[in-house]
Amino acid sequence: MGLPDGFQWGVATSAYQIEGAVDEDGRGPSTWDAFCREPGRVRDGHTGDVACDHYHRWPEDVRLLAGLGVDAYRFSIAWPRVQPTGRGPANPVGLDFYDRLVDALLDRGIAPAATLYHWDLPQPLEDDGGWMNRDTAYRFAEYAYLAAERLADRVSMWITLNEPVVVTAYSYARGLYAPGRALGMAALPTAHHQLLGHGLAVTALRGRGARAVGITNHYSPARPADPSSPGDRAAADTFDALLNRLFTDPVLLGRLPDPAADGLAAHIRDQDLPVIAAPIDFLGVNYYQPTWLHAPAPDAPLPFDEAPPPDGHPVTGMGWPIAPDGLLSLLRTLKERYGPALPPLYVTENGCSFSDEPGPDGRVDDDARIDYLDAHIAAVRTAIDEGVDVRGYFVWSLLDNFEWAEGYHPRFGLVHVDYATQRRTPKKSYAWYRDLIAAARRA
Repeated sequence: MGLPDGFQWGVATSAYQIEGAVDEDGRGPSTWDAFCREPGRVRDGHTGDVACDHYHRWPEDVRLLAGLGVDAYRFSIAWPRVQPTGRGPANPVGLDFYDRLVDALLDRGIAPAATLYHWDLPQPLEDDGGWMNRDTAYRFAEYAYLAAERLADRVSMWITLNEPVVVTAYSYARGLYAPGRALGMAALPTAHHQLLGHGLAVTALRGRGARAVGITNHYSPARPADPSSPGDRAAADTFDALLNRLFTDPVLLGRLPDPAADGLAAHIRDQDLPVIAAPIDFLGVNYYQPTWLHAPAPDAPLPFDEAPPPDGHPVTGMGWPIAPDGLLSLLRTLKERYGPALPPLYVTENGCSFSDEPGPDGRVDDDARIDYLDAHIAAVRTAIDEGVDVRGYFVWSLLDNFEWAEGYHPRFGLVHVDYATQRRTPKKSYAWYRDLIAAARRA
């Protein structure tokens, strides 16, 4: 069985990781701008102030996309560029940037897939409580309306939130990402408020004529470190509920998974769950690795402890386990778990970081990335053969970029970026992906 008609090959980026120009054309500060300026928060004090300078070099990056032959490009819109304070009227100059980008993509036959929120919350909203404040959900819907008012006639896919679990877990529970609040399980309200914002945004987007609307979640198959240990199995079940189901069950089934229900009951108002469960057209799946779990230590802040992968397991340059079978099992699980409630799936992020640097001849021979992508794409093909409705695959990422708390050290791109000169050098994987897309079209 081949790929379905209309299967989309793409690549993905996000605004704060590539745009730079953080104080130009009326853009306001984001939580990541503030976080990067706190000593010790980001490795080597790196910031996204310049990043890949995509804000000024976007025509070159669009040419790279065209050279790849991708069907779609997933990018994110910077909320602080559209609403500098997170409130009020749109900043027209900020929207002009995305207007130009969308038109340039369409001129080259590339479908724009816009993500509204990829973690760059306007700092004034964080000053008022951020995602711990229910009002942020309403501000997000207002922003979604303004973005769609300008772009909905041309954007093919709209993604409300990117990986809301990362915001809850890393930004508010563990304090590792902006805004750096280490609240532990008290961060759970951020999950509900993000989901409420998603549901409200779905309605706002449709009200301005948006076509396909969905949400992108991060998924990680939960594996007990010791399958024979009841404590490890229970930890894996809890992790699965809080990471994989908390941001999917309410959207697709209109209910919360049990481990989260008690902690969120006081924050849920009448009609919240029906709003969150507004029908969506697709579900975005971001996959990088499975997670192994131990029973928590007695004084642990979370109801599970993460464990290292088994000895000898292959890993990426960041130490993340390489497990294409995890992607296959995840796609199978989503189909089995949600049945007819599951909309079509898109793998909206999948990729790996290795230490990629040009050789003496200027080439970047990233064979490890090619092997990684090839194995994960094979897993997607197997899932499709088994009847899972997967309609697209997006590589993370087009460019090497600012990798959050790790700064510019990890390199995920198909294109190498020399951050001192901003020179772009397509890697061997770029040519490989280009040829794979061309071959898939001929098949």
